[in-house]
Amino acid sequence: MSDPRPLGGRLGAEYSGADPNALPLDALNAALLKHKVLVFRDAGLDEEGQLRFAARFGALTRAHPTVPSVEGRPDILPVDGAEGIRSNTWHTDVSFVRTPPKLSTLRALVVPPHGGNTLIASSAAAYRDLPRQLRDFADRLWAEHTNDHDYALPRVNAEKAAEYRRRFVSRRYRTAHPVVRVHPETRERGLFIGGFAQKIVGLSGTESRDILRLFQAYVTRPENILRVQWNPGDLVLFDNRITQHYAPDDYGDQARVLHRVTVAGDAPFGVTGDASYIIEGDEAAHYTPVLATV
Repeated sequence: MSDPRPLGGRLGAEYSGADPNALPLDALNAALLKHKVLVFRDAGLDEEGQLRFAARFGALTRAHPTVPSVEGRPDILPVDGAEGIRSNTWHTDVSFVRTPPKLSTLRALVVPPHGGNTLIASSAAAYRDLPRQLRDFADRLWAEHTNDHDYALPRVNAEKAAEYRRRFVSRRYRTAHPVVRVHPETRERGLFIGGFAQKIVGLSGTESRDILRLFQAYVTRPENILRVQWNPGDLVLFDNRITQHYAPDDYGDQARVLHRVTVAGDAPFGVTGDASYIIEGDEAAHYTPVLATV
């Protein structure tokens, strides 16, 4: 198997015309750990193929803890711009539960002729960019992640916005994660924050916002970002443990439909080895298998 073609200086690599399910798993996992994001052009997968591919990396989660799945497909989350729910906020998938997904896959069904890209950032590169004094500071911090905030609101009307928010927070979750997460396989350190991180443990809201903005600015430096320009049939796999992503809302009323399937993960741990813990809510066992900390 040939190595994937690097796409960015700090993350991202691409396979062209390859069936992802025919590629050796060991080589795929090594490439993912190295590049953080793998883009499969013209992958040719249907729903079953996407599910089969994701399941090669471990047990699957359900689509989402609170948001409905594709009808009849409990493990597939529809990402449909026509619904008006557009996640143009930097985030790590479902980081408000104690065991967020390990990996995420996105498959493009319908994409606009222009716009509708996905941006993915390396939180490992962001951590390395920090001055030593800020790395030392971040190593000691914990952040509260929650689904009870305006992560993604409809751009349509107040009634739809109220219904979406009611559904999104129908189960409330608040979890403390280390601001610096140690990757369980590579032992790299990355800034584990993003849109669901709303407060630094032990600090006020004002202090928390200032600190989180400071660290988030390192994640979203242009040199740390890969822009994925979609074609129908493309599949993207990214390491949810050490990346963030963002979907720019720049395609107006054009159609954009992706399907997301995620692989269950374990509880993050920080530089001291302490694992994430629940502040409010439960283990979300209806959504994801509860895995032990590595």
